[in-house]
Amino acid sequence: MKIKYADYLKKTSFTKEELLANTWGTLIEDAPIDVTMRLPGPPLLMVDRVTEIVHDGSKGRIVGEQDIALDDWFFQCHFRADPVQPGCLGVDAIWQLLGLYIAVRGGKGAARALGAKEVDFFGQIRPHNKLVRYEVNVRRYMENASSGASFVIGSGSVSVDGTPIYTVEGARVGSFIGIEYANYPHESDNFKHTNMLMMSNA
Repeated sequence: MKIKYADYLKKTSFTKEELLANTWGTLIEDAPIDVTMRLPGPPLLMVDRVTEIVHDGSKGRIVGEQDIALDDWFFQCHFRADPVQPGCLGVDAIWQLLGLYIAVRGGKGAARALGAKEVDFFGQIRPHNKLVRYEVNVRRYMENASSGASFVIGSGSVSVDGTPIYTVEGARVGSFIGIEYANYPHESDNFKHTNMLMMSNA
């Protein structure tokens, strides 16, 4: 079921169906032309639902959950005879949630991960675990009026079945207008590298 853009900006949670519609660009029925932010599609989509979105001035919070299945794709290759979810996918989940946070704050363009200051792993996710929880505290959301770019900085924690296993400090995501490569695989604008930082200072 599609929703109005005005209602999208008020969202405090997302179902699995809504997240999947976001990956296809079919969730918002009246999206402005410069609103193109999409989550990655399965199997790289790392959250099955978003349970909380809070705004508090330039700060905020977003929480997502991932259901673990015995036959998840990453357990089949990482590693053979020692299955564990790659830690980098947990970091990507934090970036995905920050990108979604930008979108529901009204950010324009397409989101890109920009880095993180510090990542610590002290636990792991195995095939017989059940639920991963990603909690992200947004330290600052900002917009560049001249370029239309938006940026968010946050710190995230990852837990599995109630046990903390990762922390990600200073995770950064930006959204940028005009960087989409919508007609892949054909060569056209943006079919090669784009310097997002140069665009954000335009």
